[in-house]
Amino acid sequence: MELSVEWKADEYGDEVPRAFFLGARRIAVVEVLDRWFGRDHRYFKVRAEDRNIYILRYDIPADRWELTFFKAEGR
Repeated sequence: MELSVEWKADEYGDEVPRAFFLGARRIAVVEVLDRWFGRDHRYFKVRAEDRNIYILRYDIPADRWELTFFKAEGR
């Protein structure tokens, strides 16, 4: 699922998600739990304000964010 993502630079100058939109709903990121980098992609495992866990993927060549994983809180 393609996303619109608001990002900010972290202390290392890397882009990290600050919030993202699912449809018209804005979901704030409260914590980046993990991140890893591939040759053409960046992945961010985040906890959002709704307490759910999401993995967001940034496709560097396409300049596009995608939701690749969702886990509801408590499951």
